[in-house]
Amino acid sequence: MRRETLVITLVIGVVLAPMWYVGLQGEPPSEEVEIDQSVSDIRPLGSIVDTPNKLSPNQVGVIVWVALFALVGALAAVHRFMNRAVRPPEPATAEPGDDAAVSPWFRTENRWLATYHDAPDSVEGVAAMGGLTVLAIVFAALFTGEYLTLARTQYFGTYAAGLFLSLALLTVSYYAWFLPHAEVAEERGHGE
Repeated sequence: MRRETLVITLVIGVVLAPMWYVGLQGEPPSEEVEIDQSVSDIRPLGSIVDTPNKLSPNQVGVIVWVALFALVGALAAVHRFMNRAVRPPEPATAEPGDDAAVSPWFRTENRWLATYHDAPDSVEGVAAMGGLTVLAIVFAALFTGEYLTLARTQYFGTYAAGLFLSLALLTVSYYAWFLPHAEVAEERGHGE
């Protein structure tokens, strides 16, 4: 682990530790309100995973922070995986094959193109994007169906998470398979 990453992690931990300690203490127990099962089959508190029915605002804050850290970690992991899986192992060229493909602002008097990988444009990319598009449509339909029937509302979060996750992976797939990867170097006058 790099030193900067370790320092940032320690600072975040020192700042968040007191809040998380207070947040994890919870609230005093209270009586649970139950729905009369003889009148209705609706179970609004039922879910795939057994979860608590009551959370304090502090506990919600801890859950949100953990979710944000998990999202940042997942984004970094997916980005690294896609770069390793899609980018060719051979060294990148310093110049693209077609000069018209590069915007004019890449090259100036003090800036030049350091490395360039052309977009793979492979069949795997088309298949991945097609599958993720279908998955996004399925989750959107499930979410809409859940909303319109009003029979059970406990799966809204699951369907919304699936929808947004498939849209995010669709964006990453487009970036990896259909966009060229260019690194630009720039000369700066630090000593002046």
